Amino acid sequence: MSEPPRVPLSIGIRIPHSTANGTANALRDLVARAEEAGIDRLCVGDHVTFNGGQGYDGLLQAAVLATATRGLEVETSIYQLPLRHPVPVARQVSNIAQLAPGRFIFGVGIGGEDEAEYRACGVDPRSRGRRMDEALGIVRALLDGQTVTSSGEFFPIDQVKILPVPSQRVPIIVGGRSDAAARRVAAQGDGWLGLWVSAQRYTAVTQRIEDLAGEQGRSVDRWLHRMYAWCGVGDSRGTARPGIKDAMEQLYRIPFERFERYCPMGSPRTSPRLCSPSSKQVAGRST
Repeated sequence: MSEPPRVPLSIGIRIPHSTANGTANALRDLVARAEEAGIDRLCVGDHVTFNGGQGYDGLLQAAVLATATRGLEVETSIYQLPLRHPVPVARQVSNIAQLAPGRFIFGVGIGGEDEAEYRACGVDPRSRGRRMDEALGIVRALLDGQTVTSSGEFFPIDQVKILPVPSQRVPIIVGGRSDAAARRVAAQGDGWLGLWVSAQRYTAVTQRIEDLAGEQGRSVDRWLHRMYAWCGVGDSRGTARPGIKDAMEQLYRIPFERFERYCPMGSPRTSPRLCSPSSKQVAGRST
């Protein structure tokens, strides 16, 4: 049995909360350091009012980063699409794509860790999956230059078009741990964003997505699958653990032990499998 083809592994980092809360100069400094270090992509999250009021608007942050760097990709990881109407979202994405042609990746998901955030936006948390499916189809069609009429459950629209059409197609990445998320990727996405999953589960889910897409007669030249991981950096696992533990518990209000097995901690010396000389290659999957 032949080995799967090896494809380049691209590396992205999420903008730290401290930088997002800081000044424009701090953001520019971080962008410059990322470019110098050889990072491929800058990622931003998205929350409206998470766990008592925390959050950053993902598309606003992406627009700022798109103008702060000339070469790095910018990605929303992830943008909570079910909280918004898909037509103004498509307009915003189209505008960002103009600022960074070929460098913007639109990552979407349903979120839902804090149901109060959905209720604050006037959205029934129980409807988020259906809203996601409907909104995703509308956004994809509008970004592709189609005139869209829809009589859907949540977003009825008539003869809507968004111009200009991005000069390069905007990839859409779908996050989520459920089988429904895998089906969304297979039907409409360009890749999957895995969060808090093992390497074995990542392999299984990406293979299932590709199998489902094939069953639907959908062909994707190159899947843009991703693995998202919180990383603790320090001289050892022991010195790295407190910082990542405090940050995750403050954000999610959940004991760190529930996430710990998915979080690399330490240094290149103490985590050789994660930081080997060949770590810029991965068999069969782009991440």
